[in-house]
Amino acid sequence: MHSTLMALEVAEAGEVVARLLAANADATRDFAEKIRARDPQVVATIARGSSDHCALYLKYLVEIALGVPCASIGPSIASLYHAPLKLKHALAISLSQSGRSPDIVEMQRAARRGGALTLACVNDETSPLALDPDCLLPLHAGPERSVAATKSMIAGLVAGASLVAAWGRDDALTLGLEGLPALLSGQTAPAPDAMVERLASAKSAFVLGRGATFAIAAEAALKLKETCAIHAEAFSSAEVLHGPAEIVTPGFLIIAFLPQDEAREGMAETLRRFADMGARVLTIDAGGEDAVDRLAVAGAAHPQLTPISMVHRFYLLAEACARRLGRDPDRPKNLSKVTETF
Repeated sequence: MHSTLMALEVAEAGEVVARLLAANADATRDFAEKIRARDPQVVATIARGSSDHCALYLKYLVEIALGVPCASIGPSIASLYHAPLKLKHALAISLSQSGRSPDIVEMQRAARRGGALTLACVNDETSPLALDPDCLLPLHAGPERSVAATKSMIAGLVAGASLVAAWGRDDALTLGLEGLPALLSGQTAPAPDAMVERLASAKSAFVLGRGATFAIAAEAALKLKETCAIHAEAFSSAEVLHGPAEIVTPGFLIIAFLPQDEAREGMAETLRRFADMGARVLTIDAGGEDAVDRLAVAGAAHPQLTPISMVHRFYLLAEACARRLGRDPDRPKNLSKVTETF
């Protein structure tokens, strides 16, 4: 039995991913053909909050798998500064759960005026963001009632990975995506109580990742703030020793999402250095068993998809931590579902 909407919606993730992959298969394939015909020289992403973490994950996949530079454009460039953008040779991808933030909508319009090929990945198909892109890939997450976005975030990650797989004709990535629904549906074990206690006792934390797991680290840090009121900052493990490490004292919490690729060895060395400083290190890693300082997740068939499994299980840890702290993760005090920035 799920005690919060957040936990219920996390549990729906496997079903959501299955629905998305089936419903979007033809549209994703057809749009990938248009992208190859256009041969964009850059990808521009448009998003905020959790959706921007989807965009960061997409950045790494696009750059690693396709060799195309990918960067986020601040929506205020269009909504506040009204600066014309030169995007003739660009693919612009908007990501949003609600599709109703005015600055995101305006930035997508500006990208299209600037000559970009446009795509919207949005959960609300009736929203303003869904009305005028060149292609719409709905997230198919269904209504999301908890303020903390979880299943829509996972759907955004999968939509981006599906596009990269189709664009690059990547059979290995496609096969890995096909296995995700069952993987997520089978990942139901609660986080160890001792780990929940350790996290709940923290006042501040660094959350580390590298490559695709850096995007997940950013999302985890946001969730700790909005559901648990724990101050958490996300860093790449390649950057955290350049200044931020100075505030680490004995007992400081480090949460690390371990990459399943070439970045793993370097992160392991960084974690050893933090352990030598007396930091408490909590890792999220594929395979093995749970422990007080290790959250085990199911490894995906493709290493760049395992971060999706990682964030899925971390959501349950954050939800349990919020309840342990006497907080309602569905209704944070100072947040709302749609943030109408301009």
